[in-house]
Amino acid sequence: MATQLATDAPAFAYQTSPTAIDAFTAWLKDNPQALPANTNQWDVSRSDIYVEDRWQPIFAEMRAKAPVNHVAESPYGAYWNVVSHKAIAHVESLPELFSSSWQYGGITIGDPPADVDPAKLAERQLPMFIAMDRPEHTGQRRTVAPAFTPAKMADMEAEIRRRTGDVLDSLPWGEKFDWVDKVSIELTTGMLALLFGFPWADRRLLAFWSDWAGDVELTLARELADTRFAILSQMAHYFQRLWGERMAAPPTGDLISMMIHSEAMNHMSPQEFMGNLVLLIVGGNDTTRNTMSGIVHALDTFPDQRALLEGDPSLIPNTVQECLRFVTPLAHMRRTATADAELFGQSIKTGDKLVLWYLSANRDESVFENPDKLIVNRPNARRHLSFGHGIHRCVGARLAELQLRILLEEMHERRMRVRVTGAVERVRANFVHGFRKLEVELEKR
Repeated sequence: MATQLATDAPAFAYQTSPTAIDAFTAWLKDNPQALPANTNQWDVSRSDIYVEDRWQPIFAEMRAKAPVNHVAESPYGAYWNVVSHKAIAHVESLPELFSSSWQYGGITIGDPPADVDPAKLAERQLPMFIAMDRPEHTGQRRTVAPAFTPAKMADMEAEIRRRTGDVLDSLPWGEKFDWVDKVSIELTTGMLALLFGFPWADRRLLAFWSDWAGDVELTLARELADTRFAILSQMAHYFQRLWGERMAAPPTGDLISMMIHSEAMNHMSPQEFMGNLVLLIVGGNDTTRNTMSGIVHALDTFPDQRALLEGDPSLIPNTVQECLRFVTPLAHMRRTATADAELFGQSIKTGDKLVLWYLSANRDESVFENPDKLIVNRPNARRHLSFGHGIHRCVGARLAELQLRILLEEMHERRMRVRVTGAVERVRANFVHGFRKLEVELEKR
């Protein structure tokens, strides 16, 4: 791997730097005309419907009337909505026809601005294996997959349980606090630090980088593009130091060492290195973090289901699957057609953008009875698409399930009931779906 990025990154004090969401919100306030008027009710690329939690009836209408439909104009250009469980699974099963490759547009609804200097655009492309097609995807995925085998999960369980218990034991009882900050972020950044062999004192950097890397809305704010790239370059420089240390040491089980000693990944360009870091950090942080928050919010919203779970802890593994369905921590993935095709009665043209709305598939009435309710003993909860489907199914799914199961088990062990008693702030985003603040209090059940 090259030892320098094309652009040197200035130092950032992440403790005093704004989060990506705060930066975008401030930009939107200063540029109120930046987003055109929403004239299409089915343009679900708009982040306001997610931050206000009013997306459910829009997708329900689409599933009933047109599970594959075209949006001609949006802040992200024209795209196809794919909203039913069956249609999404079908698209995901044809990865050559419906590409994930960054060369066609990648995995999110946003596209790079057309008027950016091509050299700068090439410098800022971030290839990653989830945004690759076969065979490149296969080799790079196989490199990191051994970190997430059942045997590896069994080896990690005791450490995850210890860390989870320590975090829960540090929480105040009968006093309001932010669950997102004190539990969800703390547990997920700790887990990432363990996977990467990352310095423990700096673990909160991982959450900061994840927020800036995963915010699709930033593609609309041209003024923030340089800030975002500088922050991600800082991330890459930090990891390059770790890369150099691991290269001089014998192979170990952490992800950086695995990449270094892999034929498929040890010759990555700086941009590809940065892209795969973004994938692993966002995949390991935002998804699990938002489900950890979504679990306590959902159980508080449906107290009958909380009571059922409290009375029968054997339901915990199924509850994990049901919460992954109900929360859906990543709202969508994007694919691009590589040839003309017919899809559920619609004519798709080469180059068309298809947006697969996982959070709609997970509320599909034809698959999940009473889908807008959390049902902890739902018999088919595992049919959710929160981890995707096909060759791009989340490589870290087992780890996410393990972390969530242990969290619920350790809460049950402490007879810990979490009640939402204060502010609930959702993420303003159409890609990452979850909570940025969740004020709660603990009580003994």
